[in-house]
Amino acid sequence: MKMRFAFALVATTALAACNVLAPVPALPPTAAVNRESANAPFLGASDASFVQAPVPEQWWKLYDDARLNALIEEALGANADLRVAAANLERAQASLEVADAAMEPTTSLLAAPGYQRRSAEEDLHPGKPFPNKFVYSTGASVSYQVDLYGQIARSIDAARADVGAAASARDAAQVTVVAETTRAYLDVCSSGREMDVAQRLLALQEQSTALTRTLVSNGRAGTLDAQHSSVQEDQVRATLPQLATQRRLGLYRLAVLTGRTPGEFPREVADCTQEPRLSAAIPVGDGKSLLRRRPDVRRAEFEVRSAGDRIGVAEGDLYPKISLGASVGSVGAMQSGFAADTFKFSLGPLITWEFPERSRVEGRIRGASAERSAKLAQFDGTVLTALKETESALEVVQEDKRRLEILAGAQAKAADAARGTENLFKSGRQGYLPVLDANRTLIEIEQSAAAAESKLATDQVGLFLALGGGWQSPRN
Repeated sequence: MKMRFAFALVATTALAACNVLAPVPALPPTAAVNRESANAPFLGASDASFVQAPVPEQWWKLYDDARLNALIEEALGANADLRVAAANLERAQASLEVADAAMEPTTSLLAAPGYQRRSAEEDLHPGKPFPNKFVYSTGASVSYQVDLYGQIARSIDAARADVGAAASARDAAQVTVVAETTRAYLDVCSSGREMDVAQRLLALQEQSTALTRTLVSNGRAGTLDAQHSSVQEDQVRATLPQLATQRRLGLYRLAVLTGRTPGEFPREVADCTQEPRLSAAIPVGDGKSLLRRRPDVRRAEFEVRSAGDRIGVAEGDLYPKISLGASVGSVGAMQSGFAADTFKFSLGPLITWEFPERSRVEGRIRGASAERSAKLAQFDGTVLTALKETESALEVVQEDKRRLEILAGAQAKAADAARGTENLFKSGRQGYLPVLDANRTLIEIEQSAAAAESKLATDQVGLFLALGGGWQSPRN
């Protein structure tokens, strides 16, 4: 009767637990990732600069620059952040192996020889001490915990989700390394190009200053004109140290990104004076493809899954644990070792159930549920941030292009004005001060245009970073 009652109790508990420990749905229908607007085409992608096509896995090859390709390959193989991310992934995989091992039988072996004497008092033989003897104890056992309520399966699922989160973190690190390597390379080349522009303008202004001084000496221009020209010359010259420092800092960044010390910066890049440019419209895809591609979104989803599985792990402590085990051994004196009367064995289930701990277990369940709620909120925030970053990057690139177009038109007009005023001066129809003003305007516009081109190149890399491309390279 008692056995039937115990069996019925365990069976009823098992049936109840089957519903309680069922896997928690990863994402609710109300999650931000399921909204129609989150999966729609981007608002800022209507410009002709973009095309709704899949983002290339190796987007940096759109620049068609062999040096850039080589630098990125080097960074993918030697970057310190990527090595850290790879180690974290390996640790998560090891934890998964530990969790998987809980589904396997546990075995143990025992061998304990010794020299001893048992207590006569303890064995209720006062006054009759036992003799000293050489004794031994050997045995082997095997046990297996029956995952009747799915607690072990939930812990394995949680560990598997942790591996997915660690892999996504590694992918996110790779996206960042690729983008930063590209950006550093473009900064070096853009700085070189801007230095060329500044040096060309400086040479032009030096000629203008020399001419003005000649005119002053001949009485055709005033001293003030020469001073104005000299000031313009110094203004252009003052930009060169800043550009040289910017180029040097870019080289140092490239060195560290590729696993080198700053002193080992790539010399073959130091003389770059023209950054590669994108010749075609940038493929950007849509919101749906973005949310599937971005590693931080995938990582946040894996963390939600892991938190949901850990609710089941905590709930499993409400129910009894059943282990099946068997053991065999031999215990006795050395002189009668392994005789028939020294052997022993056991076979049967072990049921443990900690009733007094229920309130503590329920507290852990509430904590696990709250953790999942927090991860869900973080996931929604990650999705919204990904969409915001991409839309913002699209707007910035569009504004950069519009500004550059305006500056190009202004530069052409300023060049015409400079030539016109110089012709008027040469024909004696006006003084030299208007020529200085026209040249100053031209120089300022040319420098602004050069800086605008550099900003556009940098912001285009920011767009690729927001799009989340670059983790799908063959190295994965």
